[in-house]
Amino acid sequence: MKYDVIIVGSGAAGLSAALYARRYKMETLVIAGEFGGETSTAGKIENYPGIITIDGGDFMLTMKKQVELIGAELKEGRVVSIEKSSTGFAVKTEKETFETKTVILATGSRRRHLGLPNEKELVGKGVHYCWTCDGPLYGGKKVAMVGGGDSSVKGVNFLAEYAEKIYLIVRNKEVVAEPINLEQMKKLGDKVEVLLETEVKELVGDKQLEKIILSKAHKGSQELVLDGMFIEIGYDPDQTFVQQLGLQTDEAGYTKVDNMMRTNIPGIFSAGDSTNHFGRFKQDITAAALGAVAATSAYEYNQVTQ
Repeated sequence: MKYDVIIVGSGAAGLSAALYARRYKMETLVIAGEFGGETSTAGKIENYPGIITIDGGDFMLTMKKQVELIGAELKEGRVVSIEKSSTGFAVKTEKETFETKTVILATGSRRRHLGLPNEKELVGKGVHYCWTCDGPLYGGKKVAMVGGGDSSVKGVNFLAEYAEKIYLIVRNKEVVAEPINLEQMKKLGDKVEVLLETEVKELVGDKQLEKIILSKAHKGSQELVLDGMFIEIGYDPDQTFVQQLGLQTDEAGYTKVDNMMRTNIPGIFSAGDSTNHFGRFKQDITAAALGAVAATSAYEYNQVTQ
């Protein structure tokens, strides 16, 4: 079967694109990758218009059900290559190859790591990147959150429901977050200690994280004994297909798109956190909006090239 559009990615941008593509009566396939993207592990969402509060995972499952009800096809798997073909593009996963007239890349972004020597070995053994997933494991324990942005503050507020003590380790001179989240954190009082202009220099532990070494002393020591540590230091755009397709990017590696989500490759569109459209402002509502625009452009492209 040849599709009118294949959407790579199943976060807010990808599922929104699928919804609009089906409303345009396009034969639509979504290849999920990591289902739900970062939103699926985002915890409580309270800033999406029309929804008072919802869990990120539940939000993505609701979007998935919506696009399935309207007739979009979803497949699990990871796309390994996208190649130009005589009639459009050949999209290859590890098991199958699909033909399509157009492609929407909604591949999102990837969490940054600290890059410390034994960081990879300690993942899941005291070192974590998803506080909603692993925070409940630290009931009554002492943990650290690394990062000084809004996501890290939201993480602290979430962890406060479980942990006995939380250290927020911030590289910069101040914490930059939404006022409402900062106010909530301040209400936690002595349960949270903020270590400004401080970095994690070393992770100590063999089979389990035991302590970290700080760039400067805290209460007379650079050693901080912990039960767990969460890393929330931002994201980098997914560049899986940038070189493969010859996509143009900005200086930070985000795919360049015009106002209609068209890339420099005819028939290839991009939406969501991997694009440069809204700069560094990345939200579910912006991702969903860009997905809708990308689907509209794919539809218009198919109409012209039939």
